[in-house]
Amino acid sequence: MPPLTIVITGATSGIGQVAAERLAQQGARIVQIARNQARGESTLARLHAINKAGHTIHYADLSRLSEMKRVAHEVAAAEPRIDVLINNVGAMYNSRIVTEDGLELTFATNHASYFVLTLGLLDRLKPGARIVNTASDAHRGAKLDFNDLQSANGYGGFEAYRKSKLANILFTRELARRVPSGVTANSLHPGFVSTRFGNESGGLLASFFRFAKLFAISPEKGAETIVYLASSPEVAGVTGEYFYKCKRSIPTKEAQDDISAQRLWDETGRLTGVRL
Repeated sequence: MPPLTIVITGATSGIGQVAAERLAQQGARIVQIARNQARGESTLARLHAINKAGHTIHYADLSRLSEMKRVAHEVAAAEPRIDVLINNVGAMYNSRIVTEDGLELTFATNHASYFVLTLGLLDRLKPGARIVNTASDAHRGAKLDFNDLQSANGYGGFEAYRKSKLANILFTRELARRVPSGVTANSLHPGFVSTRFGNESGGLLASFFRFAKLFAISPEKGAETIVYLASSPEVAGVTGEYFYKCKRSIPTKEAQDDISAQRLWDETGRLTGVRL
């Protein structure tokens, strides 16, 4: 039986790197999507040292729509079957930055990339396949303003991040409703983890995260729920749920709002030009 093919973003450091290595230890073949070539090659070398399943890597800037679409097309062309898709890339920025596509950078990287990549690879996800989206309990207290999804009317770095994590959970909820039968989609909170995350935010945010990480859990601990959702037989048929510490958790009522989930799906499709 061939090894599972697992596509993962954000695997060159932190919980994504740990998850990729642990899944490789289980025998999986890892297909990375990365931006930084030096870190990408380093991660690829570690994976090759774990097993000889034929790990590969594709490079893309997942804040740009053209790059999201290009790499989705490249991966789909290279992989006739994908068993697990792990959307794990994420970032936070102290200042509001607008991409060449007119999207706020946090929204583009943390939400739009999940949407575009998943829809671009959906034909390769057959019954039994799993989609795992890294969200966060930072969504608690966040609300989406559909008249200002790009945070033009007042921007806060952590607030934009919180909204993007709420968007991850709503996207997963609607995705679970729309994917072909037999394909599952779940999101998760990894915990507050000591990784590179937030180091490049700039300003007070970066300083805050460096201090807060003194009290954070390890990447090894934070990766456990990703690995669980990607590989455990216990969740083979579970879909549309939110997990923490390898158990189902209850997100906020805003994250369970099916009307908002549908509206976000439609609006993201309009903004990205991608349809199911």
